[in-house]
This record gives sequence, C-alpha cells and structure tokens, in this order.
Amino acid sequence: MNKTSSSAKRHATVMVEGQEITVTNPEKPLWPEHGITKLMYLEKLAMLSPFLLKHCKDRYLTTIRYPHGYAGKSFYQKNCPEPKPDFVHIAESEGISYIHLDNLPTLLWLGNLACLEFHASFDRISNPHYPTEWILDLDPSREEEPRIIEAAALVGKLLESLKIRSVPKTSGATGVQIVVPLQQKYTFDELRGLGQFVGDYLSSAYPQLFTVERLTKNRGDLIYVDYLQHYKGKTISAPYTPRARYGAPVSTPLKWEEVYAGGIKPADFHLLNIGERLQRYGDLIDLEKPQDLGHVLSFIHAKK
Repeated sequence: MNKTSSSAKRHATVMVEGQEITVTNPEKPLWPEHGITKLMYLEKLAMLSPFLLKHCKDRYLTTIRYPHGYAGKSFYQKNCPEPKPDFVHIAESEGISYIHLDNLPTLLWLGNLACLEFHASFDRISNPHYPTEWILDLDPSREEEPRIIEAAALVGKLLESLKIRSVPKTSGATGVQIVVPLQQKYTFDELRGLGQFVGDYLSSAYPQLFTVERLTKNRGDLIYVDYLQHYKGKTISAPYTPRARYGAPVSTPLKWEEVYAGGIKPADFHLLNIGERLQRYGDLIDLEKPQDLGHVLSFIHAKK
C-alpha cells in the first residue's frame, strides 16, 4: 500500500492496486487507548486482507460503522453507501444492495468510512441454499465469562467423538464459534437439526454450563449454544474481522491444542499482535478440508 500525504493535514491518499483512495482525517483515533489511528487501522486491514477477504468473498456483507471510534455511536450498514467507486462491487438480495467484499481497495474504502466490523452471511452469493460450513456459536450470558474456553473444549471433544473435524475461533467479543468446513451439499435445515442435537446434548450433559434457551432473561449465567443463527440471511463475525471493543480484538481461529490447554481468552488476540500470529500459523481454517457429515445426519435421523 503506497501512501501519499496531501498538503492538508485532514486527508491523505493511498494507492492500492491502481486505485486512489482518499483517507479523511487519517490521524483520527479509532482505538485511542492503543494509539490506533484511522491510517494505522487501514495498514492493519491491508495486512489482514488476504485472510479477511477470503472469508468475505462470495458472501453478503454487513458492516458496523463507528464514525467517532469504537467507543462512539455506531450504525449497521447493509446497503452500499453512495457515491460508490467503480471498484466496489454489489450483490443484490431481497431488495438490498450489499457490498461484495472481493478486493483490497474496497476493504480500505470501507475502513476509511470507519467500518470497524465485518459480518459475512452464511449463505453464498453463488449458491445460497447450500453453505460451505456449519457453525455453532457459543454465546456467554455475561460480559466476562471465564468458562468460555472450557466450554469450547467440551464442544470440541463432543464433535471429535462424532468424527466431526472443526476449528474454534474467537468471536472477537466474548464468545467462541466452532467452524466445521463442509462439502457443499447440506441444507441449512439439515444442519439446524444437527445443531439442535448437539445443543440439547450439551445442555443436558452440562446443565451448569450450557443452555439452548433463546431468551436472554431466562439464561442466568449459562452459555447459550446458538445453533439457530446458522441460517440463510443471517450473518456472523467474519474470521479476522476487528471488533469495536476495548483492546481492538480480532476474531481469531485457534488450535484445539490451545483450547484444551486453557489459559487463553478471546481478548488475547488483537490488531497489535494478530500479524505475528498469522505469520506463524497462517489461516488455521485452511487446515481442515471440507467434509462429509452424512454419518452424523443419518444417525440423528435414525434416532428421530
């Protein structure tokens, strides 16, 4: 990313893949406690782009914009804002003109608009009825949940017993999501049935830890096994998206060895250290090939 400062202090330009992008207020603090300005944020997005773009491509994008930094007011953005540069591509769905995040200039353009979070649809633009992964979302009921890694480890062991290979990732907020790469041949409804089976088992086997209760007010301090979120038209925090929280956390795939060993927490992975981790491990989701879940779905169907 080539930077060119303008004579005015309130904007700069960057040249990316032959596209000139104006950066307004480049010194604006987005995470002031950590010294992350808008221009620094764009540099971090450029570093994350090979990974973040891969997990947003061919999906409908929802962003959350924070014009005054992560602690300020925010709003969700589904429709592409205008004016739109030519390099920004659109995907239409149900009357909404979503941004198709498929190139680095678009990512940096969104970064300049103070989009601090990137949420990708489960359904693919090219094939919306058959997802390429199944995801369980472990959602804590309290802001600080010291048991979340322990909970993820129990889910990992259960999936392993079912011969399902998976990758845990931090949500970037307080939760953990379990990603199961799939062969693209199962419907959302089939996978929702699998999610219900897993959620019911966990809440029955570990009633002091898990619940499938949808209403937050009825969960107490239990961790919600959210299998309903995984559905056409819904979104999840994309792998490697930053999150608008103190510490500039990043949604980060983990190794199961790290989870089973314990001693880590979602806040450990953030914009200031994620580059080193990516250089060391690459994209951990790539290590799992798309798999067939026919054996598990047949078992569940037989039980019913």
